[in-house]
Amino acid sequence: MSDIYLYDDACARTFEPFALTRPTGEMRAGALLVRERWERALGARVAGHVSSPHLAHFEEPGAPPVLTSGVLPRGSWLANARFAPALAVLQSPDEVLAGDKLAAVRLAREVEVAALHDGTANIGSYAYQSGIRHEVTASAGWWMSEVWDYVAHLVPMLEHDLPVLGAAMATDLPAGAIRVGAHAVYVEAGAEIEGGVCFDVTAGPVLVRAGAHIQAFTRLVGPLYIGAGCTVTTDRVASSSIGDVCKVHGELSNSILIGHANKGHDGFVGHSILGRWVNLGAGTITSNLKNTYGTVQLWTPDGVRETGLQFLGTLFGDHTKTGIGLHLTTGTVLGAGANVFGSVMPPKAVAPFSWGEAGAFAEYRLDKFLDVAARMMSRRHVELTEQARAQLTAAYDGRWSVTE
Repeated sequence: MSDIYLYDDACARTFEPFALTRPTGEMRAGALLVRERWERALGARVAGHVSSPHLAHFEEPGAPPVLTSGVLPRGSWLANARFAPALAVLQSPDEVLAGDKLAAVRLAREVEVAALHDGTANIGSYAYQSGIRHEVTASAGWWMSEVWDYVAHLVPMLEHDLPVLGAAMATDLPAGAIRVGAHAVYVEAGAEIEGGVCFDVTAGPVLVRAGAHIQAFTRLVGPLYIGAGCTVTTDRVASSSIGDVCKVHGELSNSILIGHANKGHDGFVGHSILGRWVNLGAGTITSNLKNTYGTVQLWTPDGVRETGLQFLGTLFGDHTKTGIGLHLTTGTVLGAGANVFGSVMPPKAVAPFSWGEAGAFAEYRLDKFLDVAARMMSRRHVELTEQARAQLTAAYDGRWSVTE
């Protein structure tokens, strides 16, 4: 069986605040990671990411490595990581066409990883030659042309994903739970649902993975995905994708938690993305709608851009921390490793590995940051390995600054 290699093109490498610390294939798109979506579509494993050189030491449990040298074998798949395929099995095509764009090709020859190092290569140039009979399959799915598209496409992706993922799960309402609406409730064996939980499936289904614990008096509003090992408590949690081993308390809406993130206290978070190992202090609140009801602008490496979205909250990079009572305006970007606190609203973009509050940010010392990261991860029984330290050090050395 041919392996898959996920390619971050030049566009994907601008998806901050996440591109500094993770390949695009390890972003959560809909209910699953992009990597998991491609594995289901092509019926093969993802053997590696081809991404930015500073991610050479990237390491997370279950994730394949980022390749910086060697060759991709003939006959293997090279897939664009900005495309999130629908959860349907493709019948061994030689090319995957998504809309008017080529999303994946089976390699006609060995390809040097070095040829892909800057993200400008056209994957179509490595496909089987046009004069040879080959199979082209059209795939449904979603292109991520901008980093905010993960939020923009979230609800329709969940509406597609949850019935597919829940097909083999129990659909009986858990004992003592309350149901509102006609869509399905999917609860995987091993999930714990306390009495008094309300499943509001008026607008879409709810799926709860094994090992998740939903405490009494929580209102789960579909479409909603809750990953393995999560704890969700006592508030309205709606239209979101919550990755593995997260804690959610307080109102959450239309947001993505990639995994191992803590929103353990009161405070509204909406239309936002939380990277891995994010921790929000009590009372952290995101604004996701301007009081003019206009569209939201967002800082990007190419300057402040118009998103076209009326609703957009905060993008929290991996390992970001916020202090008690922090208020964040619409379209905020907090860089990876930033520790942001204070009673004054911070600027709309905070550089990675910053420490402080509005008007008084300093660089977060690398040794202090790594100590905090190791302590936080150990509480979830995950080790900050030497390789992960090397990757975070490379991210620290390559951190970007904020320009308006």
